[in-house]
Amino acid sequence: YKSSLAKGTSKMAAAYFLGLLFVLGYVQGGLLNADPAIIEDLRDAEISSGSRIVAGWPAVEGQIPYQGSLRMVSAIGGVSSCGCSLIHNKWVLTAAHCLANRITFVVRFGLTNLTRPEILVESANKYIHPDYDEIRAGVQTADLALVGLDHHIEYSANVQPSRLMSSAQKNINYEGIQMIVSGFGRTDDLWNGGAASEILLWVYQRGVSNEECLRWYPTSQVIKEETICAGYWDNPSQSSCQGDSGGPLTIIDADGERTQVGIVSFGSTAGCNSPFPSGYVRPGHYHDWFTEVTGINFDWDSDAIIPGSSESSSSESSEPSSESSESSSEEDDANPSSEEDGSNPSSEEDAGSPPSEEEEAPEKVRVVEY
Repeated sequence: YKSSLAKGTSKMAAAYFLGLLFVLGYVQGGLLNADPAIIEDLRDAEISSGSRIVAGWPAVEGQIPYQGSLRMVSAIGGVSSCGCSLIHNKWVLTAAHCLANRITFVVRFGLTNLTRPEILVESANKYIHPDYDEIRAGVQTADLALVGLDHHIEYSANVQPSRLMSSAQKNINYEGIQMIVSGFGRTDDLWNGGAASEILLWVYQRGVSNEECLRWYPTSQVIKEETICAGYWDNPSQSSCQGDSGGPLTIIDADGERTQVGIVSFGSTAGCNSPFPSGYVRPGHYHDWFTEVTGINFDWDSDAIIPGSSESSSSESSEPSSESSESSSEEDDANPSSEEDGSNPSSEEDAGSPPSEEEEAPEKVRVVEY
């Protein structure tokens, strides 16, 4: 009897082990086969709802060469997605809540379509900022992290590092400045039936002061000097959204080059298709930590290259000239003007106006991780 019981137990253990191997193989195989439909449709407590850019335009090859796609696997096999940016041929920058409680990461670069990446690498090397509580996770101030790669990524026309804002630029007031945020995935809120996108989308945003941002989120504890807020440019639906976390927010700097001034972190529970601004982490506050982790100095003398770039308020035009625009003529064709599509907020009565100091923001609206 004992012998039969032992044999039965042994068979059950073997079956369990084989089943576990099958599940792990399925998850990893799905990642490496780059099937975004399967990945983005997974849903449980461990899984985000996929990256999104709302009311955006398709990117062309080489337009956003620092943009990456990040897929994370938790210890129990849950798969989630985020954005990220390449800052060095061995280092990737993203949001801390993307890596929190995740153990394996697959990074794609050199892509405008998730199914056709130029670079696909796997890593288990994560470095979450020490001020971020990984156990608590969620929305926090120091919401940034690094993924270290085991091998150098080869640069090309479609794969280039992002220039991070300098430490001298860390407190610049970008209010009213035109910015660009980019990412993959759904183009509307989940409850509106927004479908996931396989192509890289981008959209204009307008810099919002922290004072105005706090009027939208009066109870927030994360809108501090390390935060930059940005809202829609000329259409209240323009936004980053869940899963765009970790992706880049950029401006065209005074030297005509693009600078990453933010890391997508949080938005509003009111939804992506709303006038509420989103929150981003200013990387300029964290150069000492970047150097401590990587041994590389990502800081640069912005005052020498861009005189006056460290002034507390920017005197730049809020809209870049056609000469300094990131996009080529193809991008201009894909970007209808506000006059053509009637999306200029001035044509709508009080469209997207923040609550006044006397008014209160909607009670149930709060910040939520993207």
